[in-house]
Amino acid sequence: MILATERLVLRRFTEDDAAALSAYRSVPEVARYQSWDAPFSLEQAVETVRSYAEGDPDAPGWFQYAIDLDGVLIGDIGLHLADNLQQAELGFTLAPAYQGQGYAAEAVGALLDRLFTEKNLHRVSAECDARNDASARLLERLGFEREGLRRAASWWKGEWTDDLLFGRLHPDWPRS
Repeated sequence: MILATERLVLRRFTEDDAAALSAYRSVPEVARYQSWDAPFSLEQAVETVRSYAEGDPDAPGWFQYAIDLDGVLIGDIGLHLADNLQQAELGFTLAPAYQGQGYAAEAVGALLDRLFTEKNLHRVSAECDARNDASARLLERLGFEREGLRRAASWWKGEWTDDLLFGRLHPDWPRS
């Protein structure tokens, strides 16, 4: 366990997570704004989980946190820690059956608290496809400020997409 909330545990991935990861990453609506395509095979998930398990949450680069509810993988949070260890970028995914119940806000909020209070990061940023209203609303609920819109900035799955840019600064923590 890396971090616990009232209902959730943020932890490293284990090989037992492969089937659940394959299942939620295979849902077309989940994959729509993400870097993978659905279906996401069990073989892909096994390799992905192996790679995620080797990461270091305190080292520069990407680390993927497993979001665990009562021993079940329900989603993940990707965090890219900058080389200066003062900034990070994050992204999140939640299985459809667990969306709309506050789990993503709880998990991301707990990670932000750790980053700002324990790790003393200066800034955490996020971006999402401008059509991804649920992610944008979640970021705003967590106190991220919308810092910009990059129009037709990303060639994504066969089309140009707009990107929303969000940021949260240490002096503005905790959540208001």
